[in-house]
Amino acid sequence: MSRLRVVLAPDSFKGSLGASHVTAALAAGWSRSRPDDQIVALPLADGGEGTLDAFERVVPGSMRHEVVVEGPDGRPVTAPWLELPDGTAVVELASSCGLGLMGAPAPHDANTRGLGGVIRAAVDAGAERLLVGLGGSASTDGGAGALAALGARVVDSLGEPVVPGNRGLSTAARVDLSGLMALPADGVTLLVDVDSPLLGYTGAAVVFGPQKGASADDVLALERGLERFASLLDVDPATPGAGAAGGAGFGLLAWGARLEPGAVAVADAVRLSDALTGADVVVTGEGRFDGQTAAGKTVSVVRRWADGQGVPVVLVAGVVEAPTDGFADVVSTTQLAGDVLESTTRASFWLEEAAALVAGRWAR
Repeated sequence: MSRLRVVLAPDSFKGSLGASHVTAALAAGWSRSRPDDQIVALPLADGGEGTLDAFERVVPGSMRHEVVVEGPDGRPVTAPWLELPDGTAVVELASSCGLGLMGAPAPHDANTRGLGGVIRAAVDAGAERLLVGLGGSASTDGGAGALAALGARVVDSLGEPVVPGNRGLSTAARVDLSGLMALPADGVTLLVDVDSPLLGYTGAAVVFGPQKGASADDVLALERGLERFASLLDVDPATPGAGAAGGAGFGLLAWGARLEPGAVAVADAVRLSDALTGADVVVTGEGRFDGQTAAGKTVSVVRRWADGQGVPVVLVAGVVEAPTDGFADVVSTTQLAGDVLESTTRASFWLEEAAALVAGRWAR
């Protein structure tokens, strides 16, 4: 049996395991079936959970800081930001106002104030450039909370600040940006995992609202709030990526930030292209492989880069809900385990089993 060079480059399985633990489970399973293969572990992220960790692993001299900010439901949370040696700060929305920080779903009230608080802390500490990972948000507030924490004022017809969350957007009459803190010298880049606009059938409320506990009626109300907010800012709501993280991309565009595909930025940072050179197979994956994957998620980037170098790609996902044409092999851990609950509560076990299964039938 010839020795293979195997690149493991998955994203996190949201709600189950971070990318590092996913990679470790895949490595254990593959090695069980093919112990002589060379394994290259490259846990990835796309702007959501794990983005900060991905940069920390590959940038020597990086330093993690923590700050207490207001969480998505108003309770305080301790959120990290990463200082890189070149003056860049990496901030991750998921760690300050992510869905996993909610005590219970509150689609109208969850907000992004915490993200603005972490950004402010990084800039106050001297960051010259910001990379802000947008993904995994609990809110659909259009980034209004983040802007407020950075010095903007979103007020009603009486000039009073509106309540946090999308609920407040329905009464917003004016957005005063005069008090916004200055951008860092080298700017702000938003790392997004989708190319969704703010509004409409492919926008923040319709596509992602239900994931945050929104009913059909809630989605309509959330959309109205975003429409009102969009009418008050000089930013095009149709901008691809403006709908990322419940519209946080839209709000931060008003600050002067720019958008960039998060999966590409992380893949560049970890030198995925170099790792693929000479590889015999790459294994990638995510918790849910569906129609949103192709919009810039990690799996789509790995697939595109691997195809460009002629490297076969194996997909291991919790749930597979989109066509898988072109993959060398596909395993759903939910199908392997028999049900969703089993595959998520024992995610490491079933990921290891999936990798062992694929490796065992790999004949190259």
